[in-house]
Amino acid sequence: MDLQIDVCTMRGKIVRPKLKRQVPKNAGKVFEGVIFDVYQWEQKMFDGSFETFEMLKRPDTVDIVPVTKDKKIIVLEQEQPGREKFIGIPAGRIDKGEDPISAAERELLEETGFKARKFELLYTDQPAGSLIDWVLYGFVARDCEEIGGQRLDSGEKMRLKFLSFDEFVKLASSSEFRDVELSLEVLRAGNNSVTFNKFKKRILQ
Repeated sequence: MDLQIDVCTMRGKIVRPKLKRQVPKNAGKVFEGVIFDVYQWEQKMFDGSFETFEMLKRPDTVDIVPVTKDKKIIVLEQEQPGREKFIGIPAGRIDKGEDPISAAERELLEETGFKARKFELLYTDQPAGSLIDWVLYGFVARDCEEIGGQRLDSGEKMRLKFLSFDEFVKLASSSEFRDVELSLEVLRAGNNSVTFNKFKKRILQ
């Protein structure tokens, strides 16, 4: 489900949306992990009693739909330690002090070796609903061109595939595609020709 978000015209001025549920200010951190932190707080119940509530918090992330100058969409066949092979789009965590667009630029360059002329926000979501304080920003990266090789982490193997829009939609609608939020956007757009054509224009314009 898209969240309401204020996107300014100036580069990097994307305001983090208010989530349906966030870690409250009175919560205390009880565990700090590499990715996930655990917070707990005392919540007053309807009968006046109190119970311990708990939420996870993690860094926000970006998804990128890279579109080349000849309107090909880049996807990645990926391998990571401890996981089965999968297909998805470039994605990654937003580093501390980094804005979403800068993170999208960095992840695109690292994972594909491509640079985009422009980034446009396609969707935002709160994955895992009310369980995790976490925003996912989905971008379209326009007019991508290769400027160097991939700069992958030691735990990544990625092979680029270049798809037509129709091939991309078919893949994103299948069970082998990892990025669920984008799959939902594709499936929602396919309800009728009007919404589908609007979605296609948002990707390829």
